[in-house]
Amino acid sequence: MDRMSGIVLTGHGDLDCLEWRDDLERPEPGPGEVLVRLGGAAVNNTDINTRLAWYSKGDGDSDDATWSGKPLIFPHIQGADGCGTVAGLGDGADPALMGQRVLIEPCLWEVGGEEKNPFWYIGSEVPGTFAQYTTVAARYAHVIDSPLSDVELATFPCSYSTAENMIVRMGAKAGETAIVTGASGGVGSAAVQLLVARGVEVTAVTSPSKVATLKELGAVACLDRSDAPPSRAFDLAIDLAGGPGWPGLVDALKPFGRYAVAGAVAGADVPLDLRDLYLKDLTFYGCTGLSEGVFAGLVKRIESGDIKPLLAETFDLQDIRAAQTAFLERGHIGKIGLKIS
Repeated sequence: MDRMSGIVLTGHGDLDCLEWRDDLERPEPGPGEVLVRLGGAAVNNTDINTRLAWYSKGDGDSDDATWSGKPLIFPHIQGADGCGTVAGLGDGADPALMGQRVLIEPCLWEVGGEEKNPFWYIGSEVPGTFAQYTTVAARYAHVIDSPLSDVELATFPCSYSTAENMIVRMGAKAGETAIVTGASGGVGSAAVQLLVARGVEVTAVTSPSKVATLKELGAVACLDRSDAPPSRAFDLAIDLAGGPGWPGLVDALKPFGRYAVAGAVAGADVPLDLRDLYLKDLTFYGCTGLSEGVFAGLVKRIESGDIKPLLAETFDLQDIRAAQTAFLERGHIGKIGLKIS
């Protein structure tokens, strides 16, 4: 039996629940799957949320702590971001994939040859990328031609596909205006770039120390997190924060404005005056599962250079505790990468 090294989550709790092991069983690709030898991964909010059982809506037993509400089976390999090389093929997988460099699409509508609805997410319902190898259905291993390193490319899958999915769902168009909360984070900074690439005028909500970088990414204006946004000023609102300032986002939308949410780092419970929703003819989008073609379109944007990785810092995978500690300090812009040797 072949072995590999990686990080396992031993239970829900603090950083001491993350352990490095070099005796893990290397997975074997099933029918229609590929084995990917990983070179890079990255840290995301979902890693911390899953570790802490934040997704659970139960009474504290954490039996519904994955994205889809399934319990985790410990020890568990987390990791939603991954880039590497195809090192093995299951029956029926395209032989042309062997040896190709691939970016892994994290939102899985197919696992083990079975369709999943609701979808599963890599690193949540199935083992993820915090190890030397992982397996996915071949359709989720996207061949990519790029001069970027594996770690740089690994900053894209989770955050950028989340942002791209929101923007596609909303139907963002050139000439529109958008406000983006959490703009210095992985998804927020991705959204700024992807909106600017479409010709949308972006206002970023961030801290003063990060204004210069966000303007370099193309934001035309920045607001402090404590500032109330201008009323009826935006066609689009992309929200990764929620929290106490949430009603201001609704007020900031023009009539027929569109709001999309894919995070709640500032608080999940928010008040809504339904009169704002219907009198302004607003449309709200909850965005998690990737729509068909979103990730493939993202890969094309990476290859064309329309967007760039924002790699704030890189840690070895063995140093995952330090990497997550740095992530939680929120002093960075973009992503914290993990090198897998």
